[in-house]
Amino acid sequence: MEPSAQDVVDALPDGVLLAGPDERVELVSSTAARMLGLGPDGRTAAVGRPLREVLALRDTDGQTWYDVHCPFRGLSTRTGVPEQSWRLPDGSEVLVTARLHRAGRGRPVERVAVSLRSGRGRARLDRDRSDLVATVAHELRSPLTGVKGFVQAMLNRWDKLSDEQKKLMLTTVHADSDRLSRLIAELLDVARIDTGRLQLHPRPTDVATVVGRVVDSISAGTARPVELELRPDLPRVSADPDKLTQVVTNLVENGLRHGEGTVRVTVEHLAAEPARPEHLEVPESVRITVDDQGTGIPEELRRQVFTKFWKHGARGGSGLGLYIVGGLTRAHGGDVVIDDAPGGGARIVVRWPVEDHRTR
Repeated sequence: MEPSAQDVVDALPDGVLLAGPDERVELVSSTAARMLGLGPDGRTAAVGRPLREVLALRDTDGQTWYDVHCPFRGLSTRTGVPEQSWRLPDGSEVLVTARLHRAGRGRPVERVAVSLRSGRGRARLDRDRSDLVATVAHELRSPLTGVKGFVQAMLNRWDKLSDEQKKLMLTTVHADSDRLSRLIAELLDVARIDTGRLQLHPRPTDVATVVGRVVDSISAGTARPVELELRPDLPRVSADPDKLTQVVTNLVENGLRHGEGTVRVTVEHLAAEPARPEHLEVPESVRITVDDQGTGIPEELRRQVFTKFWKHGARGGSGLGLYIVGGLTRAHGGDVVIDDAPGGGARIVVRWPVEDHRTR
């Protein structure tokens, strides 16, 4: 049996009202009736009543939605009313939008369809945005406080400080400035990944050279051992060299930050696997494995690791590194997974395709 119009609108998650050319209600969904406080029998009673009376929505100044927008009058070129926040009879927020149906451009409005959406989703989004702003502000404030403090100390006591003290302060300011620059670059990368505006310039890249340079650079700045194993016959991969460098850098630094003892990096060639009934085809790729000797990451938390500002344990970091690793790797057509390292600790594995398998 074909569903009726009432059945269809009742199945929708948002509230819906329809009004005809006489400006009277033709249809009210069960969700809209509940939002507007019409009661169990109010939906039936609302049909035939003026839309102005049924759609009891007001703004903070006490004006009604109907009087503000005059859906059946106004410019003859209007086709809709954009989404706005209004108040239901019980005082809660609702997001309201409307579609004005005409037989043709400049013709009278024949039907008005109004959609009511709970404002709780927007409130939750606003809270998430506030949390994001607070987190970013905290991460930026920490190095900025150090920069400001040392600069102020040098300005106030320049003549009393020895050359060695000045050098130490300037070295600290330089390090904090680098941290600020990197955090800002990470935030920009996150924004580009989220909005799909990430620009890649892939070309055949020697992955052994890229990984070797990263390991040498990081090893020079830490007392912890970082071991690198390059398996034979490594092919070139299709990669933006800067992005591949960023991925490997974040992986190794994450291992140093959250692990203990030695961080081991292994790079090996993986042959292509043809498609099977239970598996998709796996293209030829290079696998980059980073093992640490820390406490590892519990299996139930592994899906959260690649989210923004995720942190595990008391160690520092912006919480953006692995989110960027996941975003850059997937943008090149690869994937990244977390496992247990042999003997304990975490293992993060990046599979990077040899050919260009970018997401389109």
